Amino acid sequence: MDRRSVFLGLLGLALVLALVAPGQVGALETGTLEIATKSGVRMFSVELAVSNEEREKGLMYRKQVPDGYGMLFDFKQEQPVSMWMKNTYVSLDMIFIRDDGRIARIAENTEVLSERVISSGQPVRAVLEVVAGTARKYGIAPGDKVAYPIFNGR
Repeated sequence: MDRRSVFLGLLGLALVLALVAPGQVGALETGTLEIATKSGVRMFSVELAVSNEEREKGLMYRKQVPDGYGMLFDFKQEQPVSMWMKNTYVSLDMIFIRDDGRIARIAENTEVLSERVISSGQPVRAVLEVVAGTARKYGIAPGDKVAYPIFNGR
């Protein structure tokens, strides 16, 4: 990736964070995550939710989640994970990722404002939440490889 692309990506992330969640981002780490699909590599600007408080809040109360943007929930080790959409106004795709960076499962088009439990179905290290329709739009599927520093084998 050239410097111009990196600069534009960081500038775009700053703009997204200013528009999407003024005052909410605070100390959340941000970065660029890559997913290698059959049709190519897709890049996402992400916020990293690591603490219990950050993971509990997630993308709640946000009115929009732009294309190419997401939140990565790091659970620090593989474990069964359950998510929900309580106080979440935007339908999401939840991408469940194993410790080796492989996608285990995708829950597409989640129901907004729902307390229905969405399970990982197997132990996972992390969950990437992106706007609903992203997985289908970019051909993201179980078995695809996610690259981000928290995953082994990066």
